[in-house]
Amino acid sequence: MKKIKIIIITIIVILLSVMSAIYIYKPRPITKATATVKSNADLAFAVLGDVHGNIDSFQRSINDLYRVNPDIDALVLNGDTVDQGIEEQYDSVKKALSENKYLLPETIIKNIGNHEFFNYDAGTNSSQQVQVFINRYLEFAGEEKVYHDTWVKGYHFISLGSEDGNSKTLDSIKAFISKEQQNWFKEKLTENYQKGKPIFVFLHQPLGFKYGNKTYVGVEQSDQIKEILSKYPEVILFSSHTHRDLDENSIVLNSPFTMINTGAVGYTLIPDESSQRGMRRESSYIKGLYIEVNGNKVIVKGRNIKEEQWIFTKEFLKE
Repeated sequence: MKKIKIIIITIIVILLSVMSAIYIYKPRPITKATATVKSNADLAFAVLGDVHGNIDSFQRSINDLYRVNPDIDALVLNGDTVDQGIEEQYDSVKKALSENKYLLPETIIKNIGNHEFFNYDAGTNSSQQVQVFINRYLEFAGEEKVYHDTWVKGYHFISLGSEDGNSKTLDSIKAFISKEQQNWFKEKLTENYQKGKPIFVFLHQPLGFKYGNKTYVGVEQSDQIKEILSKYPEVILFSSHTHRDLDENSIVLNSPFTMINTGAVGYTLIPDESSQRGMRRESSYIKGLYIEVNGNKVIVKGRNIKEEQWIFTKEFLKE
């Protein structure tokens, strides 16, 4: 009997040791119980711009959005996800996405920005180098072209993308949208079109706006894209690129379509006359958007991810 007790005690000690080791070496993952919002929306998604390969801030963004809503339907990475379009940086982002599968939605839309065309060590891109960078992006995004679309719970998500960057024919900042892409865009906007139903369009570079003392036009064919969009008040266009801060002015309604600045994950630029070029870089700012949709009602929330606080909430109807 004494031997049996010793054996039982030994087994218990071993089991406790194993459980302790698992607890020590495998941090407990975030669970659905940590969520702060239980959404009954028809559609819920988040948009993050300008990660620039900052994996620590990206990880904080993933964790925070999961706490906000663990059942989010889609995540949109709206360009400049990497700081340079080199394999090592893509590998780093891929690793982060893979390691966080249980926190991420099944649908992750990966858009191209201008930094996907960059390798600071290589200088200006040749046409061959432009294609190398595009191919690298396409492999990462799982797409056939830099422009693409998908449907999420009956809502259309359309991504535009620059077909050139940092080359002799185009500067490193603006997007180039070809005639072919413009015609594709026109066709996609008519696909299963329903008057008043929101259509979500994404382009890393903005069509044009003023921030501080500067006026930005981020798209070579800005006028042509505006003309196309002028026929669709249902469109909500998300742009990134500028690293400007998030506030209620980030949303421009009825122009006639809606334009929204996504904020930036990697760093934010704050107008500051005492700083070089009139802007101060704040690497500690981590900002993004969370969106809920019910029918044609859209709720956009600006998120201070670092502080885990809402910056603003804007509700509007598309008609």
